[in-house]
Amino acid sequence: MSSEKSNLHPRNLHRNLYDFDLLISCVPELKHYVFKNSYGNLTINFSIPKAVKLLNKALLQHFYNIKNWDIPDSNLCPPIPGRADYVHCLADLLAESHHEIPKGSVVKGLDIGTGANLVYPLIANKSYGWKMVGTDINKDSFENAQQILNQNPDLSGEIDLRFQETSNHIFKDIISSEEHFQFSMCNPPFHDFEESAMKGNLRKTKNLNKSKIKKPNLNFSGQQSELWCEGGEIAFVSKMIEESAEFSSQILWFTCLISKKENLFKLNLLLKKLKAVEIKTIEMSQGHKVSRILAWTFIPKEYIKNWF
Repeated sequence: MSSEKSNLHPRNLHRNLYDFDLLISCVPELKHYVFKNSYGNLTINFSIPKAVKLLNKALLQHFYNIKNWDIPDSNLCPPIPGRADYVHCLADLLAESHHEIPKGSVVKGLDIGTGANLVYPLIANKSYGWKMVGTDINKDSFENAQQILNQNPDLSGEIDLRFQETSNHIFKDIISSEEHFQFSMCNPPFHDFEESAMKGNLRKTKNLNKSKIKKPNLNFSGQQSELWCEGGEIAFVSKMIEESAEFSSQILWFTCLISKKENLFKLNLLLKKLKAVEIKTIEMSQGHKVSRILAWTFIPKEYIKNWF
């Protein structure tokens, strides 16, 4: 069996099999959830929320020097390698117009719906030194993200959190009139109502356990705002696109994860209607799951270099 996850981005720090001895040295409690699989490799049961959370805590501490990372049991527990891939794809996107990956405070990014876990801003800052702003509409998630920052004083001035008071706004009330970002990013809620979210969670849990489990696992539950919204992914991203046109001169690249490939056609039509100058679809693959980043800009190519 290969020791490398070749489908991950070449710069992803998580391409190799997990070194559980090293990770356990970071988070000793993790050892209670580690076992040998049929290939003889150490692993964890990814359908156990506590195991995944401890693995994340160890990965963030070892690879990114994030101390005391934690999230409530009720929140979505993100897979770190996949989250890192999104960040590295953004770096490649910025490098296309900058001729190299821009690093440091020259880049400022906006994470829409950063959640209790704050993972995207953490990885973006630690990987490339980018300044980050994270937003959320859920007060408990927002406060937990702030607690993570409080536990890591070296991030003071590097990551800023802003609470979105108005649930049907995305960029409005967040971006000031004089503010500019090289990119925005978002992992949107992709279910259209709670029941479909629960069915999706149950299906994912069954696939991991290969059993006839009848209750969705907490590892795949999460807060309502993390998993579903009225109209689902297509409605949420359409709203984001429409609002992005109002901030077309303040964000260089708007980006968003798209889980359902069939939604791309309608979203591309909307972007063309709103006169986006360039539209890109960036594919990512983690294991058996293929996801994609939809990216668009209203800035003509000849002006992009001025953003760095």
